[in-house]
Amino acid sequence: MNHCTRLSRWLLLSLLLGISGPGSAAQVVMAFGEKIPPFCFPESDSGIELDVIGEALAFRGHKLEPRYFPLARVPLAFRRGEVDAAMTDLGQDLGAAGAHYGNPAVIYDNVFISLNSRHLEINTPKDLKGLSVVAFPGAARRYPEWLAATQKAGLYFEQNNQELQVLGLNKGRFDLVLSDKSIYRYFELLLERTNLFKAKTVDLHPFTEEAPQNYRPLFRDRQIRDDFNAGLEQLKASGRYQAIYDHYLKQ
Repeated sequence: MNHCTRLSRWLLLSLLLGISGPGSAAQVVMAFGEKIPPFCFPESDSGIELDVIGEALAFRGHKLEPRYFPLARVPLAFRRGEVDAAMTDLGQDLGAAGAHYGNPAVIYDNVFISLNSRHLEINTPKDLKGLSVVAFPGAARRYPEWLAATQKAGLYFEQNNQELQVLGLNKGRFDLVLSDKSIYRYFELLLERTNLFKAKTVDLHPFTEEAPQNYRPLFRDRQIRDDFNAGLEQLKASGRYQAIYDHYLKQ
């Protein structure tokens, strides 16, 4: 078999397997929030979101190089050209700044959480009347139709340390936590590993349908965006996507 024939067959095989050709792999410098357990752990360059994005990029040979910023600075870092990609645009349209949007790597699923023993029903904002709520910073601005009345009544609190949210709910210090359910579960498991904490059964109360476009990563290079999307699809089809979640959220 001559060299040209071997090269042609290799290129065909590469296309069939979704593998990039020689020289196409890139180092992708990407902006992430400073610390969002279990989605992002800067000290170890790990977490659900980093693992998913890193492995999706690796599908076609790219290597993720995370850079960490205060969350509000993530879109700004992209605008200034400090990074090649960003985990989120925080509601800004960065298309004019050269962004090509990928499919969502993860979706933050915010819910109200209550102790099962309380038998609470949360279906409309009126159901929050008289109940104390602790949430992540900025939640009142994001969900004013749900939280404005509670805030006005002096029953709304924001807590940046979400581990304390889990402890407080477990001890009955407030009625509801507003949190991403994966973040809440992660801190439950973390506390239980101390042997000093036993998580009580909780109920999850979905109250809004999260829009996937709010969680799309963005890339300066269109081809890298396409490669990321292909890798993400492969992660989901193979079961690896769910395995990443399970690694952080199961005992």
